[in-house]
Amino acid sequence: MKKLTQDCIAWIRNWFDSNGHECTAVLGMSGGKDSTVAAALCARALGPERVVGIAMPSEGQSLNEADEICKYLGIRYLCLPIGRIEAECDALGSLMPGGVFSLQSIQNIPPRIRMTVLYAAAQSLNGMVANTCNYSEDYIGYATLYGDAAGSFAPLGGMVVREVLEVGDDLGLPARWVHKTPDDGLPGSCPDEQKFGFSYATLDRYIREGVCEDAAIKEKIDRMHRRNLFKTEILHIPHFVPEI
Repeated sequence: MKKLTQDCIAWIRNWFDSNGHECTAVLGMSGGKDSTVAAALCARALGPERVVGIAMPSEGQSLNEADEICKYLGIRYLCLPIGRIEAECDALGSLMPGGVFSLQSIQNIPPRIRMTVLYAAAQSLNGMVANTCNYSEDYIGYATLYGDAAGSFAPLGGMVVREVLEVGDDLGLPARWVHKTPDDGLPGSCPDEQKFGFSYATLDRYIREGVCEDAAIKEKIDRMHRRNLFKTEILHIPHFVPEI
């Protein structure tokens, strides 16, 4: 893990040297393990003065220790609540057939608003937006297209959850943040693994070793992967050769 940690720090540093030599790294800080580890890696790679963590709570949503994490890392912290923007978007649902957006649409509005806010903040701060998704969640499509699945660089994009946890431990981050039970933060929601019907350990082993003893779970993971490949593939564009 020490090599993986140092390789990732070097990759971030090299990426910024090539794509934004004087830019800051801008991250949405949810208080979860991924944003915490990604922010810590960026702070090690660029220096904490070049990292900005932004909390964007919905109405009535807690910061989930995002402010404390930023303070611990020594990075700049901003809180940009999105509750009023969400309310305006929800109101637009009354103009839809049936007078409301679908439940899935409503659930995906906040992460898309957050990414819009992140890019606005990054452009104002001479920054680059970090995608903080990990490979395990990308593999099964557990990310919102043009929401948390967006970003200019993805420091955790090649790591399964087990590796993210090990890198967090290697960086010396407090265990209460690195090993916090992951959930999507939605009101009334449940932990990720309960929602999936399988554990991250099972998913990580299948991804890395191709081993899954439970045939039903294997089929479910394969189905989720197939259905969500479009979220991580380059935009499909038809290429036609015009006749001259």
